[in-house]
Amino acid sequence: MPLNRREFLGASALAGLAGAQSPAPPNVLVFFTDQQRWDSIGAYGNPMGITPNLDQFAAEGVRFEYAFTPQPVCAPARSSMQTGKYPSTTGVVRNGLVLKDNETTLPMLFAKRGYETGYIGKWHLSTGPTGDIVPPERRGGYDQFWVASNALEHSSVPMEGRMWDRNNQPVEFKDQYRVDALTDQTIGFLRQKRQKPFFLFVSHLEPHFQNSTNTFIAPKGYADRYRNNFYIPPDLAPFPGDWKSQLPEYYGIVARIDEQFGRILAELKAQGQLDNTIIAMTTDHGCHFRTRNAEYKRSCHEASTRIPLIVRGPGFEAGKTVSQLVSTVDLPATLLEASGAEVPAAMQGKSLMSLVRGRTAGWRNEVYIQMREEALGRAIRTEQWKYCVFDPTATDPKQPWSEHYVERHLYDLRNDPNEIVNLAGRADTKEIAAKLRAKLIARIVENGEPKPVITPARWYP
Repeated sequence: MPLNRREFLGASALAGLAGAQSPAPPNVLVFFTDQQRWDSIGAYGNPMGITPNLDQFAAEGVRFEYAFTPQPVCAPARSSMQTGKYPSTTGVVRNGLVLKDNETTLPMLFAKRGYETGYIGKWHLSTGPTGDIVPPERRGGYDQFWVASNALEHSSVPMEGRMWDRNNQPVEFKDQYRVDALTDQTIGFLRQKRQKPFFLFVSHLEPHFQNSTNTFIAPKGYADRYRNNFYIPPDLAPFPGDWKSQLPEYYGIVARIDEQFGRILAELKAQGQLDNTIIAMTTDHGCHFRTRNAEYKRSCHEASTRIPLIVRGPGFEAGKTVSQLVSTVDLPATLLEASGAEVPAAMQGKSLMSLVRGRTAGWRNEVYIQMREEALGRAIRTEQWKYCVFDPTATDPKQPWSEHYVERHLYDLRNDPNEIVNLAGRADTKEIAAKLRAKLIARIVENGEPKPVITPARWYP
């Protein structure tokens, strides 16, 4: 019978007292979704009851109340997740770019410590003549287990598609929902006999919209459950967008993700590995349903940048909520420290383990966010304020930064949490904008970018 958390920790302590060998290093599993709003989960306030497994998972682990992506676009956010560095440092500042050949990644660091590594699902960090097949040299160090497609949204549709294994042989699914197919692969990996701990990264496409139809597609019958009764996030309600037609499908997808996440937890429990596995659930960015620009992300707003982040396992106190602002650029360092490894000095993200252990002194309670594609921009988010700038003259899609920005957005999140009123350029926020401008410039320079000039907004007299 699997040990529960208390029994596991107690047994580990007794073993140490008895002079026995140290407990085996914990397994590490990252459950990564795509384009999932933080408030799609009950533990973050969604009232619909569609995520019972994630809600229980949050109750048994640490929930980060205010977590953010370092950039609200698929590939850049994923480059940060694999390296612990900002997109401007990895060079993946937009979709369609690749990790540098000499980049050190999480699977490399875990493999060096004797971990078996694996990757399943959407990669989005490779390009070339192979299309959605990712050649070995472009897999970021996942050399052992691999079932993936570079752009799963193009090599599949919700009920059929293709990925490739480590030998570039096709792995197809048909008449099966895509989330289920990836979960089957995950459970297959977990059932393999091994003598080593594992580091597994499971990268779902859902609840991302299906590119070929530009709509969200839930499993058959799931959207009907919520068609006439669904939660409308207050940041979407004042704007047109397409949330009215798409939210039922979106919630149906989230419900199916939750069910399949439950299957993974059940499998780990059946193997007696649940309490010896650090499990992190998060996503690459959120979704604003075309309320802020012409598509679904690529903006500094909370809908695009705020995301769920929940971690359960050894070292993570059940039922704890961390209220400080954190970024997923911090997650690689966190997983390394939590599993007993040193954090490389080259990582720009900071381990969150001090916050997990209740030590908040010295934590800089702000997050730095980069933007590209829709615009070349930068933002800083503090407890109260969101300050965003952009370069309206940037034309090179690969340009990683600018030396001149213009103020674009300023929101008072304490009084306007849904970011309805843009205060940029107003006389009564001039001093606040100046302080945030200095703070943002400091973060830009700290992260290795040229010191820019930021021109104050002049939208209002």
